[in-house]
Amino acid sequence: MTERLGPGATIGILGGGQLGRMLAVAAARFGFRSHIYDPDYTPPAGQVTNAVTRAAYDDEAALAAFADAVDVVTYEFENIPTGALDLIGTRRPVRPGRQSLAISRDRLTEKQFLSGLGLRTAPFADISGADDLSRAMAGIGGPVLLKTRRFGYDGKGQVRIGSGADAIAALDTIAGAPAICEGIVDFSREVSVIGARGLDGAVVCYDPGENVHKGGILHSTTVPARLSSDQKVEAVLITGRILEALDHIGVIGVELFVTPDGMVVNEIAPRVHNSGHWTQTGCAIDQFEQHVRAITGWPLGDGRRHSDVVMENLIGEEVARAPEIAKDPSAALYLYGKAQVRAGRKMGHVNRIVG
Repeated sequence: MTERLGPGATIGILGGGQLGRMLAVAAARFGFRSHIYDPDYTPPAGQVTNAVTRAAYDDEAALAAFADAVDVVTYEFENIPTGALDLIGTRRPVRPGRQSLAISRDRLTEKQFLSGLGLRTAPFADISGADDLSRAMAGIGGPVLLKTRRFGYDGKGQVRIGSGADAIAALDTIAGAPAICEGIVDFSREVSVIGARGLDGAVVCYDPGENVHKGGILHSTTVPARLSSDQKVEAVLITGRILEALDHIGVIGVELFVTPDGMVVNEIAPRVHNSGHWTQTGCAIDQFEQHVRAITGWPLGDGRRHSDVVMENLIGEEVARAPEIAKDPSAALYLYGKAQVRAGRKMGHVNRIVG
């Protein structure tokens, strides 16, 4: 299916967290219906969508019924079983496609893909045991990061190793999971670019945002990032190159390290991204509407920024600050409707116009 979907069509969204919630809201603004698929009994996105299928990702009957009830399927996170996508893909288009998901969900595959495009990454090695790790540390030199190949986000699934004496403990920490060893990049700042590619091949990128992490979790994104004109162009061109190589349809987030020798790609996320939330306040067309446009065959919107913005995540108990934040005339507050507050859990975010 390559034709444009019209108002009244239904977008199926795999995953019912905050990203799915904001996608559903954007879909409604365009006259689309949305249908969430999530194993959770009370997913946050379920509060704002037209329908919810509550079933496991290996429930073939539920997956088939879900696919038959929608017109196109997208996803809000990477760790969806490939079998689920294969089943859905026989019934409805899945956008972004399976390739984007398969590459980005595995840190080793992702690094190999990026290196194959001629893009710079941290030095890396595949790790299946202590001997592999010892060789990798000797070859890379200096401190390294041991990361699980899958299921790592917000600082999870990674251990810093300062010396060989720490290696066994690090392997024990990841409990024998398939892993990758990465050298530590000496960078001045981390930035990310939110880009999108439409069904017609058009590409639109937003301005790079400058990210600050605390405890492995994104704390804030500031736009514009402190980059030279050449650095900004390089970051955007890298994002466009990745979009084209993946034949990606939809939004992608590309995280980059700024170094004296140029940009180093840290990782990619084949979906709307936390570091792109600033677009909700800084642009006429935010990343969520852009994704909806892309996957339904509509023309991509203008990605130009009309305001300088600082996005701050509200993590865990920080959500208690929401009433005070709501008094700030420069602040746009977004709460995710999560009933349970937990340490390290993203409960909402605030965008502040700063220029």
